[in-house]
Amino acid sequence: MSASLLIVAATFLFASMGVCVKLASAYYDASEIVMYRSLIGVLLVGGMALAQGKSLRTSVPLKHFGRSLAGVLALSLWFYSISQLPLSTAMTLSYMSSVWMAVFMILGALLLKTAPVRPRLVTAVLLGFVGVALVLRPTLAQDQITAGLIGLVAGMLSALAYLQVAGLGRAGEPEYRVVFYFSLGGVLAGALITSGMQQLGLSQGLHAHSLKGAGLLLAVGLLATAAQLLMTRAYGRGKALVNAALQYLGIVFSVGYALLFFGERVDAGALIGMGLIVAAGVGASWAQAGRQSTPQSTAAQESRTP
Repeated sequence: MSASLLIVAATFLFASMGVCVKLASAYYDASEIVMYRSLIGVLLVGGMALAQGKSLRTSVPLKHFGRSLAGVLALSLWFYSISQLPLSTAMTLSYMSSVWMAVFMILGALLLKTAPVRPRLVTAVLLGFVGVALVLRPTLAQDQITAGLIGLVAGMLSALAYLQVAGLGRAGEPEYRVVFYFSLGGVLAGALITSGMQQLGLSQGLHAHSLKGAGLLLAVGLLATAAQLLMTRAYGRGKALVNAALQYLGIVFSVGYALLFFGERVDAGALIGMGLIVAAGVGASWAQAGRQSTPQSTAAQESRTP
């Protein structure tokens, strides 16, 4: 299968996972979904690594901790935003991570004076935030503004997680190990957050399982892991910039799912905003293409697309 078909399949699976997360949120808190999704990832990735004789031992545990912290926070906030927002809106906000990366590059260039600010990056950032304004304003009710901002923060944390992934790549860590420790961090964080919320009286703790609820959790974990494997192979075979552009089909898939399963309407303003975010993300990826290697680009997807 070609890299382009692999990336399209991966984005479809990630969008399908978003549907399952939204449905599962009727039975579980976001922290529980993170915990169970991550547990499936630990079992699958860890089992595959051991079956192939690959080592899970790492010489850079602190780097993994930093990556897991940012990535798990991003994952938790994203799952929460999916439970509170229209699916197409939550998925679109998650694709702002490329724009946030451009913001960080601009700030780094200005503060450290290590490189001139690229006009195309500035343009991408402006386009992205105009797109966000158009997506949020027509689609969110007043009581959803907080969830919308949380979705934006999730995208920003995903970009921060990418920086940690890049550092792990430079340290020579293979991707399966990065994904394994990210998933392990998700299990621990999900369990701690769930327990903490119970202690504070904000949640009843772990919810009892039903056949439908357990099935949705299993689907979330399997879809996410399968999508990650497909995306890994796609980035190993194809051009990073082409893959990054094709990933934005995830927004199209999520809009289709929103219309099909949840009866959500997307008006003209929101569609224009989504288009601007896609253009901004592709433009930002294009501007960064010369400074990213393929393995780093691949691993970056683990932080944004759980």
